[in-house]
Amino acid sequence: MTFKSYAIIVAGGSGTRMQAAVPKQFLLLGDKPVIMHTIEAFYGSALKPVIILVLPAEYHDYWQQLCVEYNFTIPHSLVTGGETRFHSVKNGLDLISNDEDALIAVHDAVRPLISANIIEKSYKHAAEHGNAVVAVKSRDSVRLVENENSKSLIRDHVYLVQTPQTFQSAQIKKAYLQPYKAKFTDDASVIEEIGLKINLVEGSHQNIKITFPEDLAIAEVILKKVHS
Repeated sequence: MTFKSYAIIVAGGSGTRMQAAVPKQFLLLGDKPVIMHTIEAFYGSALKPVIILVLPAEYHDYWQQLCVEYNFTIPHSLVTGGETRFHSVKNGLDLISNDEDALIAVHDAVRPLISANIIEKSYKHAAEHGNAVVAVKSRDSVRLVENENSKSLIRDHVYLVQTPQTFQSAQIKKAYLQPYKAKFTDDASVIEEIGLKINLVEGSHQNIKITFPEDLAIAEVILKKVHS
């Protein structure tokens, strides 16, 4: 694969639901902050993408201090986050030149257990099909609630969307020219709004998003298992 590759790591979260003093991306997982595991996963993949880290302005200095404290030297650019995830990704995209053949992955900073295999598969699929959105089949029964009524959905038809979500540069750059809409909960929803088909690639149930305290505990167990 000879295309130029980029990874926008979005770290806009606060510590509210974690009941923590600092945002969840800075909490310790094993021997270093969550966000460092995430960046290492992309840098350690075969593609070694150009990494763009999107952080709220008030945490830029704190991040620089952490890099010194943990001797974290992986090259990356630092960008200020926006009002929403949409605006944060848009700020990251502004750093990338208009190379239509480039591939751009967007990933949650708080999914630190993403594997190199899934990262590489995501880029490869996007190169061939325009985009690739990592997702897993639901393990649980699912019900849809509308107008106070609920109905059962066929579980095999329900996928839980994860990140990375990877796109050819021309696709994602065009999509992010749209004005913001509240329904833009991820990059796939932004792309879909301009009429493009979303291609799913198989993810992993270990690729968890750290949102609540119990998620960090689960991640610790998975991390120890991976490194044992």
